[in-house]
Amino acid sequence: MALAEPVQRPAPPVAAPQRARGWARLTVRREDGKSRLQELFQEGSARLRLPRTRADAIEAVMINTAGGVTGGDRFAWGVTVESGAAAVLTTQACEKVYRADADRAEVQARLSVGAGGRLDWLPQETILFDRSALARRIEADVAPGGRLLLVEAVVLGRRAMGETVTRTDFHDRWRVRRDGRLIFADDIRLAGDLPTLTAGRALLGGAGAFATLLLVDDAAEASLDGVRAAIGTLGGASAFDGKLVARIAAPDGFSLRRALLPAIAALRGGLAPPLVWTL
Repeated sequence: MALAEPVQRPAPPVAAPQRARGWARLTVRREDGKSRLQELFQEGSARLRLPRTRADAIEAVMINTAGGVTGGDRFAWGVTVESGAAAVLTTQACEKVYRADADRAEVQARLSVGAGGRLDWLPQETILFDRSALARRIEADVAPGGRLLLVEAVVLGRRAMGETVTRTDFHDRWRVRRDGRLIFADDIRLAGDLPTLTAGRALLGGAGAFATLLLVDDAAEASLDGVRAAIGTLGGASAFDGKLVARIAAPDGFSLRRALLPAIAALRGGLAPPLVWTL
């Protein structure tokens, strides 16, 4: 009697790695001469915490409870500052973008500032690790008379920790409108062999960290001298038509922060970044 053919059991399905998801939004209004919280929503791995401050502005700290981002993660933040109100958004720590085996992490921010409102978007540095992949998009609408400060800093590995970044896929896209009209569009793309790509003087000239600062304000030109003094030889700044744009390129994250802190203070009328930056 012939033996029966052995039964081939199907291979168990390969479980997809768990990915982080987070959504949070905040609305601030002006009431009784003060900025007050109107709406707070948070879901998944995104959290917003509101420390007590003596300042007029509502201060909110963005927290990623997943402890960093990697390929396939999705985060979205929304901030609305109504007419006459003020808010400051920052992060609990530097955001770490880890190696991505597949797909890219995506982070989106949707910002809106009403007439006479003020929003300072001041997250701490984003640290890109080797073979990381991140697509970040910031869209902002500013009403006439509103004021918006955007600061984003990127560190290409922490040199003090011996980290090197040979390859990455990083795309940073900004679109800012004032009274419905596009006034600032910026795309930064780093993809492929990073040491070769960043060595050119037209890009980073070998720098290991960089930052972009944008101020939209009717009186933006008044901050130009202070920003240039803070940046020194690490970058440049220009201002016209109610907006100021500055770039910083530094050898490492420490050097970047040394220039970034006084530059932020110059753009905030002498106010230092939120206290969480120094904790």
